[in-house]
Amino acid sequence: MLNQITIMGRLTRDPELRYTQSNTPVASFTLAVDRDFSPKDGGNRETDFIDCVAWRSTAEFISKYFSRGSLAAVTGRLQIRDWTDKEGNKRRNAEVIVENIYFGESKRRDTDSQTGIYSSAPSYGSDSNDYSSQAAPVDGFTELSDDEGELPF
Repeated sequence: MLNQITIMGRLTRDPELRYTQSNTPVASFTLAVDRDFSPKDGGNRETDFIDCVAWRSTAEFISKYFSRGSLAAVTGRLQIRDWTDKEGNKRRNAEVIVENIYFGESKRRDTDSQTGIYSSAPSYGSDSNDYSSQAAPVDGFTELSDDEGELPF
């Protein structure tokens, strides 16, 4: 049988890292995933909030490198859990068991110190065609000039 799911969205809160009694790391988080279509009445697209659970080294990786607002692409399997709440009512919950997680955006560069919100990729002016002067330098890389001819590989 096939049980494979791929979703992409933003974390609604920082991942919660816990450890089982046998000291196995487990991280839980929720992804806000926009639907690909708009309602027929022309309103805003709806968003699904999907619970995700990661285990072991994947859980530790997520808790270290992802935070509220991070864009993430997740692959895994869908799991349905049946449980009974404190009042004795039967409940059912669907969650994604994370097998792989990928960064959905480039490394964030600037932080607004008051809000703690990161800005995304640098913005470029619409009236300028020279993007090379506006891009931030990246350590360890040198820009090739047009007159060097061949590529270095």
